[in-house]
Amino acid sequence: MSTTSAPESADVTMNTTSSMMAAVEVTGETDRPDGGGAGAIDRLTLEIAAAAKEKKLLVVWLFDVSPSVSKRRNEIADRFENVYKQLGILDAVEDESALRTAVAAFGATTQFITKDPVSDVKEVVSQIRSIKEDTSGDENVFSAVTQVSKRWLSYKKQGRRNMMVIVVTDEAGTDAQANLEDAIMLTKRNGIKCYVVGNAAPFGQREVIIRDFEIEPGVKVDAVSETGPETVAPERIKLPFWGQNSYDVREISSGYGPYALTRLCAETNGIYFITEETSGPKFEPADMRAYHPDYISIRDYSNKIEKNMAKRALVMAATATRTSKRNLPTPTLEFPANTDNVLRQAVTVAQKPVSELDYGLNELQVILEQGLKDRPKITEPRWRANYDLALGRVLATRVRAYGYNTILADMKSSPKVFEKKENNAWRLVPAEDVRSSPSVRKLGKQAQEILNGIIDEHPGTPWAFLAAKELDQPLGWAWKEIKLNLDPEGNRVRTPNPRFEEEERKRNEALKKRGATGGKPLKI
Repeated sequence: MSTTSAPESADVTMNTTSSMMAAVEVTGETDRPDGGGAGAIDRLTLEIAAAAKEKKLLVVWLFDVSPSVSKRRNEIADRFENVYKQLGILDAVEDESALRTAVAAFGATTQFITKDPVSDVKEVVSQIRSIKEDTSGDENVFSAVTQVSKRWLSYKKQGRRNMMVIVVTDEAGTDAQANLEDAIMLTKRNGIKCYVVGNAAPFGQREVIIRDFEIEPGVKVDAVSETGPETVAPERIKLPFWGQNSYDVREISSGYGPYALTRLCAETNGIYFITEETSGPKFEPADMRAYHPDYISIRDYSNKIEKNMAKRALVMAATATRTSKRNLPTPTLEFPANTDNVLRQAVTVAQKPVSELDYGLNELQVILEQGLKDRPKITEPRWRANYDLALGRVLATRVRAYGYNTILADMKSSPKVFEKKENNAWRLVPAEDVRSSPSVRKLGKQAQEILNGIIDEHPGTPWAFLAAKELDQPLGWAWKEIKLNLDPEGNRVRTPNPRFEEEERKRNEALKKRGATGGKPLKI
């Protein structure tokens, strides 16, 4: 599967034979139309026109009922009639009854908005706008695809029609493990093309954070949306970036849709339309073309990784960083030091989680190095980049952890003296000097070679971006004296903000109404 650049915006002449052929030629791929949801509708219009010209057609629109998709549903409703009229699709067939439309919706359950397929789409628009939202967080999209296909399959067989299902969503679906294979088998066997108007999956991650989601009028919270991952199993290790802003790392675009929905499109010769990207770095489709995920069954995927120890080791390590009870923390970099005792206590507290971190890093290193002998056998660029990035980052983080423990131990035994009397704290900052043993420095050199190799071999990709981010920060540490607002015990003193406290109270009340308690983020 490869990616394609988005076509030019549609105009009223797009129902020509050449335009229809262009639409057909990119089926089975991921596409990124200009203009977001509106652009996807224009591209879908070409697909519908091509299928309708071939023979009678049934189009089933399947809408996600999540609150986060309401804007996209309304956007499509605004353009719904244009799909059938503005671009002249109805002129491409002999009569209106040759093109039938059905509408359904899904959340925890499937709702059939139209009892039967209709010819007049005007009556459908108001029904789309009246779809009731479901805040349960369940999106059983693959069950819904199966249900609508079964319900209206007779229209395809008895009416000798083409049939397509268009899913409108912004998430990955929650029932892939239970229902994906059945949905693929049914639609593929009966020649039903599946299309998705959806979001890009975050690179190597299951969830993205949506900032300032309006949960109630005037009340905004951070929410979590499950829009990934783009692969069957985890292939990217989850490690902290020390001393760096990691927000852009969490929001990197994979350049592809979530695995299950994209595979549904690929298996049925449809298209996954990316209408909304992640908020982080994005990459050119041309640079990502050779890095498509494996759109194969879970069983075939498991068999594939069992044949190569490097692939198997990568998936084991990546899975461990997401499912292990052992936390891989981001170490403390600021230490109060208004007295030596306060400093020593802060250092002691900071050293405890890092010993746990190094134990976990050692486990990851052992797992990954078991695959070294099979690494030269990997031919796919994506798997090479994934394995090398995992090993390079684990080694680099181990070097940082060694140096961190060493410099903390030195400070604990012999506290440094401030050059400026007004300063009362120390901050660890990256430095070129790795204060550790020769074997650790050798490990650091190996990590740098691996990461630089990724940048050279995979330019313009997420792997090169992450390797460069790792290399941006030297592997050693140094002390920098600073001034903080501290009480006598070394605790940070923060000025109360009544306005902030009131906003926080409203947010907590709104979250409680939606069942998000215990500090857990709202899932939408």
